Amino acid sequence: MNIREIKEKDNPAIEQIIKRSLESFKLDIPGTAYFDPQLSSLSDYYRQLPNAKYWVVADERDEVVGGVGIAPFENHDGVCELQKLYVKPEAQGLGLSKQLMEAALSFAKEHYANCYLETMAKLRVANRLYERLGFRKLDRPLDGSEHGTMDTWYIKEL
Repeated sequence: MNIREIKEKDNPAIEQIIKRSLESFKLDIPGTAYFDPQLSSLSDYYRQLPNAKYWVVADERDEVVGGVGIAPFENHDGVCELQKLYVKPEAQGLGLSKQLMEAALSFAKEHYANCYLETMAKLRVANRLYERLGFRKLDRPLDGSEHGTMDTWYIKEL
């Protein structure tokens, strides 16, 4: 498996991974990444943002099996957001989410003081990973949150 920055050719694959994952948890609803307008063109979206990147993990055939992004969190100086961490079901359990997060957090440390993320309590495996990597649970979202359906929020000092 190889972690690399997203390319334009990866857009359809990562969009499908994100949508299928959300559907599997019945989270294909407004207020989630499912309806993000940039979902079909993540490579362009992250390229045009300052201090932002999206990485994919690809198998030996260069087929995308997951991804994660870092972007500035609006109106919060020094705070980025870890975004769109998804891995195909058949590639889960291999430590890829942790590797993706480590790549993203390494980049984030170069540009930000804190990293924020939003998720759902029912995504228990993901929440355990966030806590193991040093994220601290918050009681409420940071002002400016765009995904109103999320019910769990974390922050990590970088």
